[in-house]
Amino acid sequence: QVQLMESGGGLVQPGGSLRLSCAASGSIFRINIMGWYRQAPGKQRELVATITSSSYTNYADSVKGRFTISRDNSKNTVYLQMNSLMPEDTAVYYCNVKGPYIDSWGQGTQVTVSS
Repeated sequence: QVQLMESGGGLVQPGGSLRLSCAASGSIFRINIMGWYRQAPGKQRELVATITSSSYTNYADSVKGRFTISRDNSKNTVYLQMNSLMPEDTAVYYCNVKGPYIDSWGQGTQVTVSS
């Protein structure tokens, strides 16, 4: 099992920035892909960005050029740097890790973009 602890959400004005962090513990040697998903009220959960153990990244079209995912394997942590935030980025953001027999989710952190 892998446990995930997220941090970094909050309220920010349009155009602002936030950085989310997600620290993994437990069976971390099994982790391959680390990523972020989000779910806005009344909508399905959607992929934001993922990063593999070899640092290959994938982004949703809606965040390309604004968000950057990275990971620090020495700290078992994945980050999401969010710049130029827009009101439509408002959602609960969830950390996810995948690997052999692993598909774990964090508890979610609220990001609200509003003036």
